[in-house]
Amino acid sequence: MDLAGPIGLVLAFVTIFSVMLVEGTSPMAVLLPGPLLLVWVTTLAVGLAGNTIADARHAFGAVPRALRGTLPQPALIIDTVVKLADRARREGLLALEDVTRTIDDAFLRNGLRAAIDGTDPEDLREILEDRIASKRRHDRVAAKYFQDMGGYAPTIGIIGTVISLVHVLENLTEPSALGQNIAAAFVATLWGLLSANVVWLPIANRIRRLSDLECAQMELALEGLLAVQAGANPRLVGERLRSLLPEQPTARKAA
Repeated sequence: MDLAGPIGLVLAFVTIFSVMLVEGTSPMAVLLPGPLLLVWVTTLAVGLAGNTIADARHAFGAVPRALRGTLPQPALIIDTVVKLADRARREGLLALEDVTRTIDDAFLRNGLRAAIDGTDPEDLREILEDRIASKRRHDRVAAKYFQDMGGYAPTIGIIGTVISLVHVLENLTEPSALGQNIAAAFVATLWGLLSANVVWLPIANRIRRLSDLECAQMELALEGLLAVQAGANPRLVGERLRSLLPEQPTARKAA
């Protein structure tokens, strides 16, 4: 589990409100019902207006997964594929049929079943590549949904500020409250910028990043399955798949 998402969000809010305290401003000064309601609810509303109900359901359904951040484990996929290649070379591809029930990764499991069923290698590659492309498109819908909301929120905040300033100009006969009213007017802009750059856009980027990692692991499994189907040498299969992984930085040895 990768907690960078929730840690980053919490740290951002804590930092913002801590700076307000350091500057002598009470956090309650920005927790005004009107601006909060306008920015958050209107952003959710226009986000829905620009998409579909299914898009909204999918996007918000992806948030818990994005915050939990269960990262793919390509090393485990490689180990599994090497074992499959070793057994397939010794006993034949059909001998792997009982193994499919023990494989946790759905993409690898379904691809192996298709290979065992005698699917042509080119057809198998095309089928699995289509599944990867479909997943990437599906995840991009969720990421774009929050990216759109990140674009709407600052403008909605400005709208809220304009509404508040109109109210301020209508009450110029009360100079004692003028400063406080003007300050409150800019709270909507603050929440528009804050919600966009601290919530919506980071969630969109998080969903996109996790999708890229998951699709990369699926591509790794694809190459491994084709090698298993071709009866390749297990050692060479492992080396080939490890070469597809990004190089990990090594600690510099002390002189």
